[in-house]
Amino acid sequence: MNRRTFVALSAAAALKAADKPLIIDSHVHTWKHDTRFPFAEGAHPPAEDASAEMLLDLMKANGVSRTVIIQVIHYKWDNSYLADVLKRYPTQFRGVCRVNPEDPAAPDELSRLTEHQGFKGVRLSPSGNADGDWFKGPLMPPLWKRCAELKVPMTLLVPATRLGDAAQLIDKYPDLTVVIDHQADSPLNQPEKLDALLALERYPRVFVKISHMWTLSKQPYPYPDAQVQVKRLYDKFGAKRLMWGTDWPISLRQLQYAQAVELYRDHIDFITPADREWILGKTVQQVWPFGL
Repeated sequence: MNRRTFVALSAAAALKAADKPLIIDSHVHTWKHDTRFPFAEGAHPPAEDASAEMLLDLMKANGVSRTVIIQVIHYKWDNSYLADVLKRYPTQFRGVCRVNPEDPAAPDELSRLTEHQGFKGVRLSPSGNADGDWFKGPLMPPLWKRCAELKVPMTLLVPATRLGDAAQLIDKYPDLTVVIDHQADSPLNQPEKLDALLALERYPRVFVKISHMWTLSKQPYPYPDAQVQVKRLYDKFGAKRLMWGTDWPISLRQLQYAQAVELYRDHIDFITPADREWILGKTVQQVWPFGL
């Protein structure tokens, strides 16, 4: 191969790579059976690992450049395993921690995790019943205030019935970036319940993950009934405030990792090519910058 041919082929390969959208997964979980990182008392993690190394192999095989890891509940409030992952793979991952929302020391723990352990956000998961009423209690404002001061996103796993409580907190901290997980798991057979999530569009710092299509759907892949709900979110929020996510390995109950990537990359035909680039990676990059 002469130099001219080599240069031409290299240029063509570079152009082909440039045509591919940057893909950043906004939502996975990792864990590993390792005595250095014991699971929480009473936890029942799967027998199989879901390690960072397993995830990296899947990412490489499916063209996913970077990933945001959400602290899994198996460790409860101990973020040590994920902190170790972030230390070992600082360019590939961003981490979202969990803190005990019923502990008055939670704001200081959040500061420690972000300033010394490399975390870039926190996740709260109030239930829709009385057990989750701490979400509207006196410990929330100090935690949200600290999150705003640290300039790290607040991620919420909330049912649609908790979105009114979320709105009251967002009102108090309008400059804080807030991410709603999994479309608030709004049921497809009660489309009016999505209205509470759509109403959050009035807050410019609220973002939505259009993940969990597979758990909401009653139809086969690529879940046309769930796509109807995604379109309502797309029409309201726009692509620059939506992001995809695999929820690996939890999602393996319904579909493989590769299928989840293909769902957002190759299906959902109403999303324009330019908007798909935002949903696949650019939006995530706004919320959790990777320095790309």
